[in-house]
Amino acid sequence: MYCSACANPLTSGLSYCNRCGMNLKDRAESSGVGSVAAFLTAITLIAICGLGIMLGGAMALTNEAKLGEPVVVLFMLMTFLIVTIIEVMLGRQLSRLTSAKDVKQLPAHQPPVAMPNDVRFAEQRVLSEPGASVTENTTRTLEYARKEPLAR
Repeated sequence: MYCSACANPLTSGLSYCNRCGMNLKDRAESSGVGSVAAFLTAITLIAICGLGIMLGGAMALTNEAKLGEPVVVLFMLMTFLIVTIIEVMLGRQLSRLTSAKDVKQLPAHQPPVAMPNDVRFAEQRVLSEPGASVTENTTRTLEYARKEPLAR
């Protein structure tokens, strides 16, 4: 396996790349259940609040403002339309979120194979080996510090 940022060969079980420090953990695991629950909660709360605004506003317009039936019906229709649009948009985002988890990771990019007598593809260049890690041999432990003589 190779790092997607710097193409450094990786050993299994690493959380971060030794060369560039990129996070190697699967993003689907970290964003998983919490974001789906947040979307479902938002959809439910917006539906309940929208219904409350629609009915409460209609009662207030009828009883307190003494407006006629056409104005109240227009208010209820506009409120219902706004809440429905928001619900549809949140539902689409939720479906995108859940379908993104199901998408399997694509294989690594492979350059196209040149056909004989094909002028479009030049000779493939071999990539050089990545350099040594900048963090290699820089970490010291307390064991070394205890064994070193005191500088005076």
